[in-house]
Amino acid sequence: MKDLNDILGMASRVQEEMQKAQAELDNVEVEGVSGGGLVKVRASAKGRIIGLDIAESLIDPKDKTMLEDLVVAAFNDARAKADEAAQAQMSKMASGIPLPPGFKLPF
Repeated sequence: MKDLNDILGMASRVQEEMQKAQAELDNVEVEGVSGGGLVKVRASAKGRIIGLDIAESLIDPKDKTMLEDLVVAAFNDARAKADEAAQAQMSKMASGIPLPPGFKLPF
């Protein structure tokens, strides 16, 4: 029964480490850009949008559609970078945890 207790203890430690890593993701900041840097979106690695910066030269009512497209592209770029940062953080966390053979984390 000691082996089962060891596995349960390890699972508990893994869960604690994952919760810590998830909390840290909100402190990792990424920036998505489009239009050669004219539109920038700052987001946390957890996907929370922190800020939006649009160059004044883009604010023209006649080019509303182009501005909307650039904002969407910047959001998508920020989301992709947030996903990469989250994956890197979770991989770093998982590398320090000794897992039994065949045991996989949920990511």
